[in-house]
Amino acid sequence: MNNKERSATRDDRDDRWLTRERALALVLIVVTAFAFYICYRLTLPFVPALAWALALAVVAHPLHEWIKRKIKRDNIAAAISVLIVTVVLVAPTIFVARQITREVSSSIEKIRSSVAEGRWRATVERNPRFAPALRWIESEVDVRGQLERVSENILAHVTGFVSGSLYAIAGLLITLFLLFYFFRDKRKILGALRRLVPLSDDETDKVFRRVQDTIYATIYGTVAVALVQGALGGLMFWWLGLPAPLLWGTVMALLAIVPIFGAFVVWIPAAIFLALEGSWGKALILTAWGGIVIALIDNLLYPVLVGNKLRLHTVPVFIAIVGGLAVFGAAGVVLGPVTLALTVALIDIWRRRTAGGGAAEERQSL
Repeated sequence: MNNKERSATRDDRDDRWLTRERALALVLIVVTAFAFYICYRLTLPFVPALAWALALAVVAHPLHEWIKRKIKRDNIAAAISVLIVTVVLVAPTIFVARQITREVSSSIEKIRSSVAEGRWRATVERNPRFAPALRWIESEVDVRGQLERVSENILAHVTGFVSGSLYAIAGLLITLFLLFYFFRDKRKILGALRRLVPLSDDETDKVFRRVQDTIYATIYGTVAVALVQGALGGLMFWWLGLPAPLLWGTVMALLAIVPIFGAFVVWIPAAIFLALEGSWGKALILTAWGGIVIALIDNLLYPVLVGNKLRLHTVPVFIAIVGGLAVFGAAGVVLGPVTLALTVALIDIWRRRTAGGGAAEERQSL
């Protein structure tokens, strides 16, 4: 074979798309993608624990830094921080959960006895103005049957909650386990993330700061404020002698976490019930307490707890929280807003890079 033929053979070999090097690269890509998918499937059950451990690590970071200044050994400092978080959060949570279970069971029995004896109808009939409305409701809706079904559904949910308590305990232990390593190995974890993220140091700092501010604002500005609103509502229920104050206080707190909804979903029907019973004074007190104190607590506490941290618009936060709850369960309260904030930060980075028709990094190098 002469030189001309050898050159033509080499050109034909170079023109082929699937060379040996490209085939090996494709195999590597497929194997890597499969490995990432397996890792994703392995990590998926731990996403809630990871989310709560991350949130607790951000919120308790000042406490852990203070402990580290006093105790120089990382393992002991992280263990003490986890122990304090456990005592502060877990003990009250267990107590509240036990009390709520008791109150739910007691309330269901009261509802069933009230339906069986017709006390609810007698309560409404004391107010002649509501008699036509009562007759219309009874003609359109099987009130007794609906109340019984509601009580049965609530009881079933409580039973499921109790049966799932072992799963919740396991999740809590995993969260505390992860929290220990988040405290102890914070610098290593952040350093590894920096190496994996294809962003400049400045851009990475902005993304990390955005995520941290979002977690801080979610826990302090949403969860903490909602807990205060629920506590105030539950205390007023207890003071007015309404049944299951701890249960309804918890429901008000949960509703207050979701934007647009709020504690009013509970205290307005309670005020109407008191008015139907003829307790106009209690109804007015509850209405004033809910409409003034509980409703305004968000505007009073948020600036104190959060300061100038990030506060997203109500509509995207509502979508993020409700969507997060639907996708991730309870951890969606944290993961939903964090995902939204991360997306907004990345869009902002792209906008800055492409501003003026060219990449920002290219303009900086000129």
